[in-house]
Amino acid sequence: MPATTRPLLAGEPLEPLPRQFAAFIRPQLPALLNEIRAEVTRAYPVYGRLLNGPDGTAIRQGVEQALVAFVDRVADPGRSAELRDQLLRRFGRVEAYEGRDLETLQSAYRLGARVALRRAKTIGRQHNLSPALILAFADALFAYIEELETVTREGYAEVRERAATEVSALRRQLLHLILASSAPPQTTVSELCEAAAWELPRTCTLLALRPPVPDHVQAALDGDVLADFDIPQPHLLVPGDLTPQRLETLGPALAGTRAVVGLTVPLAQAADSLRWARRVLQFVDDGVVPDAPLIRCEDHLTTLWLLSDPALVGHLAARELAPLDGLPASRRDRLVETLRVHISTRAPAEQVGEILGVHAQTVRYRLRSLDAQLGDRLADPEHRFALEVALRSLHLRDRDDGSAPAGR
Repeated sequence: MPATTRPLLAGEPLEPLPRQFAAFIRPQLPALLNEIRAEVTRAYPVYGRLLNGPDGTAIRQGVEQALVAFVDRVADPGRSAELRDQLLRRFGRVEAYEGRDLETLQSAYRLGARVALRRAKTIGRQHNLSPALILAFADALFAYIEELETVTREGYAEVRERAATEVSALRRQLLHLILASSAPPQTTVSELCEAAAWELPRTCTLLALRPPVPDHVQAALDGDVLADFDIPQPHLLVPGDLTPQRLETLGPALAGTRAVVGLTVPLAQAADSLRWARRVLQFVDDGVVPDAPLIRCEDHLTTLWLLSDPALVGHLAARELAPLDGLPASRRDRLVETLRVHISTRAPAEQVGEILGVHAQTVRYRLRSLDAQLGDRLADPEHRFALEVALRSLHLRDRDDGSAPAGR
């Protein structure tokens, strides 16, 4: 797309964006997304808090979808923006639940547009694009921002219009404050508790639910349960522990819905309980944790810990298994799998052989090979513990992604 040399005359209408312009913009989206995120959180720290909070993933998806939808529209003006609109309305709801006006969010939108325009100018110089085209881009971009603000305002108005009369809206706002990464002012929480007719508990239990949540669930919950189902990652807060009496009502209420119960924690740690519950729900989807109607985090604490930092586990395994690096891959895999079963079960060769489906003598041969390669490490308690942790973690990870045997 060569540049035109004719200067743009005053008052001359801007040319429409050609569809090919999307090809220049699309490769820039990942870097542009990071740049906008950095600029916005620097200028508006409140959004840095939200990005690190329980709704951070949904917010990042919304920003990404807003950028992708703009490029898609350039490439195909008739493309639907339904998903973008759903996410933007949720942005507006979050602002309303947390008691902010829309001015801050609108300013963040405009800052993001300025960052995008700055990058477009750089692209223009790199590809020798015409000044008229860059001006047309700026015009389309800021018109698009006005469209984003309009859609966001719809979600914001929806909450504000009913917040004054609906206790449920106040309780969702209260739930957002409890899950905020920074502690909200105690007076604000107390006032909301009073307005929402909700007694502040000393401890709580969070549940992560798999969307979509059936309509009957909200009506079937106990009156003191806080819930938010109108978000990509629905969840609810139960005051105190899940007693047998509570489970008698909660079980039928969640019928037809997959739910994971977080740990019972002090109210200030509610976000941690929800984070763990969502992680276990992801493990269910990945096949790491067996599926069930109601799953408890407390039954999978070791899995949560072992898979908390896969990259670090990889480095730990590489260090501990380094003496085996020179072996052929197939032999190394067999030795590593034998070592995992041997260390984790502490069983005799006959039982290890049954687990692996090989003869006990084969197990003894492999163990002698391992002793020759790793002798000092197997004898040292610290290295032996590190090996067991690494091999257990890799085994869980390989069940997740279906990759090669643990340790490869």
